[in-house]
Amino acid sequence: MPKALCLISLVASILIVVLFLADAAMGFAGMQDVAPMRSASLLMDIVFVVLGSAMIFMSWKTYREQR
Repeated sequence: MPKALCLISLVASILIVVLFLADAAMGFAGMQDVAPMRSASLLMDIVFVVLGSAMIFMSWKTYREQR
């Protein structure tokens, strides 16, 4: 069961990073109309990408320890 929780956390973190990275990239490109969250806040995008990346790292390290 712990391995499944690590993988679920890993997948959720990857989705968060992709979502907020796409929002930031589309905001920079001037495509606010099609951005996932209408490019509401660049600071929010950066914080979520950094924290999501940290969560990916922690999930991966925990998964590798359980082998």
